[in-house]
Amino acid sequence: MGKFVIRTVASGVKFDLRAGNGEVIATSEVYDSRAACHKGVESVRKIAAAGKVDDLTAGEKPMTNPKFEVYEDKRGGFRFRMKSRNGQIVAVSEGYTTLQACLDGVESVCRNAPDGEIEE
Repeated sequence: MGKFVIRTVASGVKFDLRAGNGEVIATSEVYDSRAACHKGVESVRKIAAAGKVDDLTAGEKPMTNPKFEVYEDKRGGFRFRMKSRNGQIVAVSEGYTTLQACLDGVESVCRNAPDGEIEE
């Protein structure tokens, strides 16, 4: 089972979603309060439970939010970002070398986020 690790940083509060093996699979944006960070965790849980993936590398018409967006970064690698219903980015991935590895990362979030415990 995954967990959300909430931590204070110089500019606010953020969380990392960690898989059962401790690997970070998604990182949030910086929030101005713990309460706002907890709302971000809830957004990630909802997006992950829905499992809607918009592969921007496929050149298809974009889906509506909330969703995962999979895209190619400037270095030719692949990443995903999670967008809430209002289009705000609530979490992002690290870079992956292949599209399949990125999609596997999305699947890991879908498995680990909905029931992930919160550690502060």
